[in-house]
Amino acid sequence: MLWTRMELPCWCLLLLSCLQLLSAHNDFFTSIGQMTDLLYTEKDLVTSLKDYIRAEENKLEQVKRWADKLDSLTATATQDPEGFLGHPVNAFKLMKRLNTEWGDLESLVLRDTTDGFISNLTIQRQYFPTEEDQTGAAKALLRLQDTYRLDANTISTGDLPGVIHKSRMTVEDCYELGKIAYSEVDYYHTELWMAQALRQLDEGEESTLDKVTVLDYLSYAVYQQGEIERALDYTKKLLELDPEHQRAKGNLKYFEFQLEKLKKAAVEESQKQEEQGTKETATKEKKQKSKKTFSLIPERKKYEMLCRGEGIRMTPRRESRLFCRYYDNNHNPQYVLAPVKQQDEWDRPYIVRYLDVIADAEIEKIKQLAKPRLRRATVHDPQTGKLTTAQYRVSKSAWLTGDDNPVVDKINQRIEDLTGLEMDTAEELQVANYGVGGQYEPHFDFGRVRTSRLSNIDFCELIIVPVIQQDIKPVVVSAQKDEPDAFKELGTGNRVATWLFYMSDVAAGGATVFPDVGAAVWPKKGTAVFWYNLFASGEGDYSTRHAACPVLVGNKWVSNKWIHERGQEWRRPCGLNETD
Repeated sequence: MLWTRMELPCWCLLLLSCLQLLSAHNDFFTSIGQMTDLLYTEKDLVTSLKDYIRAEENKLEQVKRWADKLDSLTATATQDPEGFLGHPVNAFKLMKRLNTEWGDLESLVLRDTTDGFISNLTIQRQYFPTEEDQTGAAKALLRLQDTYRLDANTISTGDLPGVIHKSRMTVEDCYELGKIAYSEVDYYHTELWMAQALRQLDEGEESTLDKVTVLDYLSYAVYQQGEIERALDYTKKLLELDPEHQRAKGNLKYFEFQLEKLKKAAVEESQKQEEQGTKETATKEKKQKSKKTFSLIPERKKYEMLCRGEGIRMTPRRESRLFCRYYDNNHNPQYVLAPVKQQDEWDRPYIVRYLDVIADAEIEKIKQLAKPRLRRATVHDPQTGKLTTAQYRVSKSAWLTGDDNPVVDKINQRIEDLTGLEMDTAEELQVANYGVGGQYEPHFDFGRVRTSRLSNIDFCELIIVPVIQQDIKPVVVSAQKDEPDAFKELGTGNRVATWLFYMSDVAAGGATVFPDVGAAVWPKKGTAVFWYNLFASGEGDYSTRHAACPVLVGNKWVSNKWIHERGQEWRRPCGLNETD
């Protein structure tokens, strides 16, 4: 066992200081009695030295086990990085390792400053995930749990659909999730994950955590949800393990008091109801049921159902009107000899999918260009007017232009050829990559601006005028007033249509859903979907409200093109009816 450069001098100094202390008493050799003191002093030093050696050996053994575990893990992970991180548990554990566990390792060996590893780790840690990242990954797991109705054990054991790199959660991982939920005052999830941690401890999993700590959180989380009897049971279990736990002893008395109080109130209420009859009781129950129904958010419920594949089904008659075809967009020269495959996904709104419209090489080039520029999605805060992180959009995105690479121009031209719409006024190609549990909650792509007094005919005329007189800008009208002049600064009108490329397959989750109509479009690499956001009259089509479901397993890459009204005057003529 070799001593480090820093620690060996420390021990030498300690020994020297002890000898100097002893040498203050001169002439030890003249007294055997005094010399015996030296023996005991030396024995204490040897004992301290052995403790130090044991501590160093334990430390190195811990580091070795950690290195072996990480060596095996990283070897597997780097073979398919995106596939590995496509499993949300793997992504969460990566955040946890880099934010917490590597810090613990640093603390363990920090004294050895001569080792380049420590200085390198210290430098690199500034680029590691933060507490916010770890919390965000944990919240993503909880969101997936709710959206896809997964129990804690399913997530903990890693038994998710489409999983390649299966990963189990430890007791510490479950406990960490429960703690994060607790810090967010989310007692429902606190209970689920503390109960899972307790279950794994009961099954004999080795852990540095003890049942007392877990039961402490669990009893409080259950109590906060109003289940005093269960909270009392957990508290009793805790006291069986640690009879002197002061907080539990206090809680025991409090829970017993509250439970007795509730029982007494229930008896009094029962007697009162017997006196007044059952009519009032029935009315009360009806009101409570009604209240529960109204407390649900319909759109959210429909959104989650569609994400799980439980959406509204088309009638056979409607389905019979959906077709697959070879498409050349009215004999476009690019596609006359090699038309693309097109299939109908939905009728109202009309959503079509183009198959095999972007090659794997093009996808890899787009991803390569986008990766260095990916930034967290932001939105305008209506109160401050400033850009802020979009909490409802868990993804990072980048914008690409034709100047970045010829492949972008090639893709833009392809969209124009297939849609027949002008791309000069369209927005840049947006590339998005969704993170752990990545999602985009229900939204419209078009801007809902203040209603004008103009008729639809006037609107169409205003759209056509700029072609003749360039100094006059079009006025975009719509039905709502909550987003005034959303795209006024662009001067290109509203977003008339959306083109969305799927640049990866997703093992589970990640669908594009339209909650108002029940449509769900599932990612398929190399395909693209297209729909109009506005009617030909210029009015917004509110049935196009859509969302990106959380990615359960896999890695979702998409790119989209938002096409604007300006330039489409002759390509998509205005309609005279509001919903044309």
